[in-house]
Amino acid sequence: MSGRGPAVIQVVGLKNAGKTTLVCKLVELLDGLGYQVGTIKHDAHRFQMDHEGKDTWRHREAGARMVAISSELEGQTCYIEQRYTSLADMLARMNGMDFVIVEGFKSEEYPKLAVIRHPEQLELLGRVSPLLAVASWLPEAEVRHAVPAGIPVCHIDDAEGMLRLVLA
Repeated sequence: MSGRGPAVIQVVGLKNAGKTTLVCKLVELLDGLGYQVGTIKHDAHRFQMDHEGKDTWRHREAGARMVAISSELEGQTCYIEQRYTSLADMLARMNGMDFVIVEGFKSEEYPKLAVIRHPEQLELLGRVSPLLAVASWLPEAEVRHAVPAGIPVCHIDDAEGMLRLVLA
């Protein structure tokens, strides 16, 4: 990819729509093509990444505002910050990635794959933009009326079809 930074694709949907499953499928496919892929997840609730009793948890409980852990053996580094970080700031840290797939952050302005599991979730399509495509658990005929003209509808199991849209 070019030096402009990573291509950003958002996967949005309501609770339990299948967003994480789709993100993982896209990551696997892009990685299989040799792309460097990063992910960012928005959590509307309070999350717990490290576990009680572990050293990083103890550091945070002691009052550390930022905790980092790195393992040369595992080739991993993780940062935990006790503050909200904007999507723009998180994207700025995604150095060297070809793609960043963002799960959530519905109000941001990156191309979106909207995941629809149930008919009552179709209202989401009127609230998100720009809409790249719809990944639906329902038959296309059941969702087409709610999808803006020209926007593709893929079945949730058609990850390769969604990958083609992302790559285009």
